[in-house]
Amino acid sequence: MLVGTAALVSANNLLFLIVASMLATLLVSGLISKLVLAGLELELILPDHVSARRPSAARMRLRNSKWLIPSFSIHLASEGANSVLPEPLYFPVLPGRRTADEAVQVVFPRRGTHRENLFVLSTRFPFGFLEKTARVKLRKDTLVYPCLDPQPGFEALLHGVLGETAQEHRGQGADLYRIRPYVSSENARHVDWKSSAHTGSLQVREYASEDLGAIEIFLDRAGSPTPEWFERAVECCAFLLWELSEQHRRVVSLVSQGFAAQDDRYAMLKFLALAEPLAGRATTTDHDDAAFQIHFSNSSDRSDFPNRGGRMVVDHAALFADPATAQRGS
Repeated sequence: MLVGTAALVSANNLLFLIVASMLATLLVSGLISKLVLAGLELELILPDHVSARRPSAARMRLRNSKWLIPSFSIHLASEGANSVLPEPLYFPVLPGRRTADEAVQVVFPRRGTHRENLFVLSTRFPFGFLEKTARVKLRKDTLVYPCLDPQPGFEALLHGVLGETAQEHRGQGADLYRIRPYVSSENARHVDWKSSAHTGSLQVREYASEDLGAIEIFLDRAGSPTPEWFERAVECCAFLLWELSEQHRRVVSLVSQGFAAQDDRYAMLKFLALAEPLAGRATTTDHDDAAFQIHFSNSSDRSDFPNRGGRMVVDHAALFADPATAQRGS
């Protein structure tokens, strides 16, 4: 109305032409932007094994299903509380019936099953006046393992476990364990003559055993543990079993209420990814008598724990207090 009144009063029809051109440009810009986003198909290709809060190599595949019309200046970003794409992607041009394949790093914020990931496609083509967006929900069940990166105190606990198991398994391996005084019943070929000359008494070399023995991790889910403690205990279990089996080549078993597995780290990580606290008292669980045992429990009642040597108990104080107190052998 204002433009029409001004044009009528001033008798200048050029105002109509200018306004009509501007409105037509805005309209065409919006229609082209909408056409650019039409017919786009998105696919996220993930690796077989994904850990929470750890970058994982994946591939983002964007396909233009339109026959002739290309898509220009496309921005792709992740949205929502479970955003998995740290950095947005940019596709300058995607011709019709073509597919763009980009290598990306995805980060899942939490463990468990992720069934829906929300992504946003946007473009300001052709003039940048308007920004059109299209939200895409990828419905795909993705099992995310607990975080395998060390948290404060986890490495100290790992070194404590390695030290305890090395003390319990001395033998005739290749790695020197210690030098100690000679015992008359031992073979003389183990005598370390250099150390004997320094000390003035016979000293023998003692080596670490090649068979380091099995380690059993027990996660107590009963007793209604606090969510904070339970999540930290799950991550600590995952870190220990991964490091012990991957880096230190130990035979590791995981035991919990209603679950037991040995030497299958992916089955154990799958259980930890879906593990939830249980209400009530702990139930009796079978344990390996020969294995060195690590118990994670937030309960003061440990009557169901087997009373035998080679055991380490990790409770609330051990997980959240000074890392130096993260070990309590019995």
